[in-house]
Amino acid sequence: MERISTVSAMQARAEALRLDGRRIGFIPTMGYLHEGHLSLIDEAKRDSDITILSIFVNPAQFGPNEDYNSYPGDIARDELLAEKRGVDIVFYPSVEEMYPHKQLTWVNVETVTEVLCGASRDGHFRGVSTVVAKLFNIVKPHVAVFGQKDAQQVAVIQKMVDDLNMNVIIRIAPIVREPNGLAMSSRNIRLTPEDRKNAVILSQVLFRAKDGILKGESISSVLAAATKDIQAVAHADLEYIEALSYPDLGPMTDFNNDLLIALAVRFGNVRLIDNILIKKSS
Repeated sequence: MERISTVSAMQARAEALRLDGRRIGFIPTMGYLHEGHLSLIDEAKRDSDITILSIFVNPAQFGPNEDYNSYPGDIARDELLAEKRGVDIVFYPSVEEMYPHKQLTWVNVETVTEVLCGASRDGHFRGVSTVVAKLFNIVKPHVAVFGQKDAQQVAVIQKMVDDLNMNVIIRIAPIVREPNGLAMSSRNIRLTPEDRKNAVILSQVLFRAKDGILKGESISSVLAAATKDIQAVAHADLEYIEALSYPDLGPMTDFNNDLLIALAVRFGNVRLIDNILIKKSS
């Protein structure tokens, strides 16, 4: 497995691969890999000749009171996991490498960034879309794989790619969950044992909501029930639970389109997100 840490070296390697006719699959991550990330590698390998995984904790997507400085990281561990899973190249630039000068150019996707996490995390998706655009220009992938757990992020990136005519295919891999149903996240390691046990409520309410919708219950009633269930759990501080059309993230009162039910809940200083996508054809 190759290890590349500079933008210029990564661009040169990617260009050489493309000239050689190799199809590049790309998995952008912030590291501290878990089985969810590794499933993205598997998806990329199915649709590419060369898989490139980036590890970069992007400061531009964290607010001043968020957990950038405490975000977990272990590059040696990540490299070992990536190599075992069959990654060909790991790209792990420094902050100085990615942002060598004051950033004056930003990618700002409108509307789909103004709800859910975007409503409370000012500037978050501006940072996400900008760094992903930069990574696409550096890695030059044919295919990029993202996880459904970050459903709003996927919608934002897909809109950016479509609107800016970026020549990259976006693949979406399903959420990988722990045995108790908790969505895998790098932040899970920071949960206390009690909170980790209690956090299973997130997936429980989402699956109950899906069942209710498919049985004909109203969106408002399933959201009210889910809210009540979360608020009854110790240390669970509900930030939002919403039902929106997907992928445009518009308001929905009736199940007449693909429906995303998404939530964000804090346990102490650990913010967890989860969602479930209900297809109209389900």
